[in-house]
Order: sequence, then structure tokens, then C-alpha cells
Amino acid sequence: MADDRQSPAASEIIAAWIEQLSIGAIPAAAKSACVNTVIDTTGLVVAALETDYGKAVRKAFPEAGPCTIFGTDEGRSFSAAAVINGTCGHGEDYDNTFEGCPVHSGVVIVPALAAAGETFALSNAVVGKGIVVGMEIMCRLGLVAKKAVHAAGFHPTAILGTMAAAAGVAAATGQNRTQIKDTLGVAGSMAAGIIEYLADGSWTKRMHAGWAAQSGLNAAMMGAAGFVGPRTVLEGTHGLFSAFAPSLEPDFSPLTEGLGSRWEAANAAFKPYACGTMTQPYIDCAVRLGARDISADDIAAIECEVGEGTVHRLWEPLAVKHKPPTPYAAKFSTPYCVAVGFLRDGAGLAEFTEEAVNDPAVLDLASRVTYEIDPDNEYPDNYTGHVRARMRDGSVIEERQPQMRGGIREPLSRDELVAKCRANLAFAGLSGEATERVTGFADDIYRSERAFSAAALRQLT
Repeated sequence: MADDRQSPAASEIIAAWIEQLSIGAIPAAAKSACVNTVIDTTGLVVAALETDYGKAVRKAFPEAGPCTIFGTDEGRSFSAAAVINGTCGHGEDYDNTFEGCPVHSGVVIVPALAAAGETFALSNAVVGKGIVVGMEIMCRLGLVAKKAVHAAGFHPTAILGTMAAAAGVAAATGQNRTQIKDTLGVAGSMAAGIIEYLADGSWTKRMHAGWAAQSGLNAAMMGAAGFVGPRTVLEGTHGLFSAFAPSLEPDFSPLTEGLGSRWEAANAAFKPYACGTMTQPYIDCAVRLGARDISADDIAAIECEVGEGTVHRLWEPLAVKHKPPTPYAAKFSTPYCVAVGFLRDGAGLAEFTEEAVNDPAVLDLASRVTYEIDPDNEYPDNYTGHVRARMRDGSVIEERQPQMRGGIREPLSRDELVAKCRANLAFAGLSGEATERVTGFADDIYRSERAFSAAALRQLT
């Protein structure tokens, strides 16, 4: 699009909103979603610290500094802390998401704002403001992007998360509208993240959230210092959406309209299973199927009706999805997730280990799971699930899930979210006392004006 100086650019509209936003204007529902996001994100970071990728990313970014790596007594620079916490938080793909475009706001925004809070001695309340602004902008960008960023071969959390982290840090550090515009303009040139990890189940998707967190932080530092970025970073001829979503003729109204009156941050969805967003309702169907009085040997085939936009990530190539090469690849295989849901009554962290993904019984059932495209599927506006089990005796059993459990249509309760955090911390060998410290830390964010500190999240043993 042309650079029309007669009307404000999208970045300028966002900047004006952030500049005038007061903490008191943030509604309780949005604050609650952010508190729950802090609880969810922290538990996931700690659960991943001693994984192979958790150890690798901590080794890769050793620069010492004042910022906390959740669950350890290690201090890192703000960039290193953001990369490590974001990578560990996103590593198991168990983090919060958003219906409309599956962006994972928590594992980008919480690490970015925690690092900013400790670096700049911000108050709890302004860190909370930054978290809600970052989540809001990320979700709204997702509504603009729809399926187009994925379709172009990029990861929305990586691309949109960089912009959102920049906005959140700008809000928390009190930037004026010119600085915020420049921060967003700079962030557009820092966005990166391809989805080629799908080819072999390698680790790069895991780093996308952490890289976006540190990129947003660094963009905010540059914008605050007066480094000038393009005002049309979002809608310009060579802007973010032209580069990363070229199939789309973007409508920016979901991003810019209703700021302050409609809060998408309040609509964050929380996953009940440790795998890709769109697989969640299919696992619910498989769990219910497994609760019936049938065995895997009774099943000749399982067919799933799916949205066309999910096929290239979760179903094809089908031979690879039937036998995922790594535990991480299994998280993006609906055949595997359906099989493990049926046989294990769920899909938590224990269902995505080397031992679990090589279980002959699970792989045998997964090999009988296929799909057909439903042209009326609501994806990405709604995530539904369906399994049709064709039995060896000729009968057919179907299960449907009309929405994502944990999403806006069927949210998880606070107790369920805390139980999830407790289970993730227990996976890391920590007791219930650690869960209480995490929830207390999160609940205090909007209740206190004192200087932000993540010291409560240091060694949790």
C-alpha cells in the first residue's frame, strides 16, 4: 500500500492508544487472563529447564546479568533471559494460544516483560500493564493474519510476537507515541521464524518465542533511543504483512478498532494437552472413544474430519505423521495424538518422550488414523474435533468436540490451570509448595506498586 500521510498508520494508532492507556482502564477479565498466563508460562519454563533443548539454550546464552531464569538461581542479561525463558516455555507446545490464529502470547510476552521489569526496575503494576498490552496486540495481529502467515511458511508466534513484545515493553517503560511508533517500526525488521521444523521434528520452533521476546526488547531499546523505524511497518508495500503473509489483503480493523473497549487478551486459551493447538479437540474425542468398552484391536480405521488449513502441518506427509521421527514431531501429528489419547487417556508431558513415541501399540493405532477435509470446518475461527472409528465388526462409532476445551467457548477454571501448573512442576521434581510460590507471584502483579522482582521464581525447591 502507498504511504498515505493524510491518515494515521496502524503503528501510530497503536502508539496513541498505548501512550494514553492507564492501568486502571484495564478490565478485570484481561488482568485475570494475564495472571493465568503468568502461572501457565512459569510452570512450563521450569518443566523444561533440564530437557536437552533447555540445557542447550541455557548454554548458548551464558551472558550474566540481573534477570531471572525461572526456576533457577542463575542471572542473565535481559536478552539472554528472554531467549531462555521463552524457549523453555514454548518448548513442549503446552502454552497458551488464541482462537482466530494460533499465536502463543504468554511465552513471548511474559519473558520479555519479566526481563524488562528487572532490567529497568519497573513496578509490578507497570509490568502487568506491559503484559496485557503485549498480549492484546499479539492477539489482534493474529486476527488480521488468520491463516496467511502459516501459509507463507512462517510461524505466527515468531513474527507477530516480535511486534507484540516490542509494544508491551514500550508500554511498561513509558515510551511516548513517537518512540512507540519507532519501536514497532524497528521490530518489523527483527521478526523471523520459518516452520521448516515440520520436515524432521527439529527444535527451531521452540526458540521462536524466546527469539521474539528478546527481539521485541531490543527493538524497544532502539525506539526509546530515537532510532527511527517506518510508520507503515504493518501495512506498507514492503511491510510486515506483505513480507510474511503475501496471500492476504489485510484488513487492519481487528487490530486498530475498539482498542480499550474490546479486549482480546481476555480471550486467551489454555491447552489441556501438551501438543499443537488444533489437535486438542481431536484428543478429547479420542479420550472419550477410549472410555468406551472397546480395545484398539477392535478398530479397523479412524477417520477425522479436518479443516483444510491444518493439513500441511498436522497431517502431511501422512507416512511421517503415522510414525513421528522425534517426540517433538509427535506433537504436530494428529494421528499420533489421537492414538495416544485413546490408549493413555490424555496427552501430557509424559506422552511425548522417546519411550512414549516409540510405543508399538501407539504407533500401530496411529497407522490406522486418516483424514478427510471438511469444507465447512470453522478453522481458524473455531477449533473443533472429530473421530469416526470404523470397527472390525462393521459398526461405526463417532465422537465430536464442538470447540477447544480451554478456549473461550469452554474455558478451563482457575483450579484446572493451577492443577496443570502443579503437574508441570511435579514433572520437574518440585513439590506443591513451588506451585504456591508461582501462583502467589502471579497474583501479586496487579496488586502491588512495589518494584518488580522475579526472585520468588528463583530456586523453587
